[in-house]
Amino acid sequence: MRRDSRSLSAELSPPPRVARSSAHSSLSFAIHPLPPFRLDLTVWALRRRPENILDRWDGHVYRRVLQLGKKIAARPLEIVVVQGGSIWHPRLDVTASVSHPSRELQPVLRSTVAHILGLKIDLRDFYSFAASQKRLGPLVSSFTGLKPPRYPTIFEALLNAISCQQVSLNVGIMLLNRLVQNFGRPAPQDARSGLPPARACPSPTDLASLAPGVLRSLGYSTNKERAILALSRSVASGELNLESFRELDDATALESLTSIRGIGRWSAEYALLRGMGRLNIFPGDDVGGWNNLRKHLRLRARPDYAKTRKLLAPWKNYAGLIYFHFLLDGLRSRGLL
Repeated sequence: MRRDSRSLSAELSPPPRVARSSAHSSLSFAIHPLPPFRLDLTVWALRRRPENILDRWDGHVYRRVLQLGKKIAARPLEIVVVQGGSIWHPRLDVTASVSHPSRELQPVLRSTVAHILGLKIDLRDFYSFAASQKRLGPLVSSFTGLKPPRYPTIFEALLNAISCQQVSLNVGIMLLNRLVQNFGRPAPQDARSGLPPARACPSPTDLASLAPGVLRSLGYSTNKERAILALSRSVASGELNLESFRELDDATALESLTSIRGIGRWSAEYALLRGMGRLNIFPGDDVGGWNNLRKHLRLRARPDYAKTRKLLAPWKNYAGLIYFHFLLDGLRSRGLL
């Protein structure tokens, strides 16, 4: 996929603004994503359901609490993102509430926002190809400006995958919300707001020491609890370095992921797409994906895994983007877009 010759950093506004108060400080800067870009569509592809308490969207402002690590930020921090400009000349204004702003924090935060929202990804080739496709082309053009989002870490991608295995997306989001509410670390908040603190996605360390039965009490099955605890403990101890999987080719990464307890083919492909940004990957065992292919390609029968791969072969590096467009189409049919 083509990259714009300009780096994202070259498009940033001058040095970040830091506002200080007795309670906390805020770090502000602007980013100019590669056009076209729509924050609303991108955030909906990330949050999937309005009940999601981690990725929050009020129709104008996107909020999320990030846990960047003690070397970067002593505590989790909340980012607030608003889009200005237009789809074709977009600007994102980003503000983070922090206890101790530093020069090291701003570039890490900027890179993380770009990572989550897909701001560096150039989709011109994708749009050109889609325009020639009779069946799926109109679907793509109806969501112009969507960027493929990613979770901040592969661990979070797998946590999402395990939570959503063999249940409806509504139930999966409910389970994830309970994890965030019970084990996510809170971001600093003005006590005068009267609102409960927003929380980050739990890290491996946050979950590694949980006793058996704790996750079952939140609604997880025994197998899902065992998978989450084993994964968290392996990552927290340093035995498993998930982020190193980014360096692997698709086949090797898939094999490595499926060797993890509780991670089957669907979960691994889900992590390749949503955790690693492998846009050529369409989770081929996704029932919703099968139903959408049948609908949009006007098939007589719902395709299986092999048929799904064959149908999406012409899209090559863009099959995963079709997955996100199907998701938005479903949200639109619910009246959420």
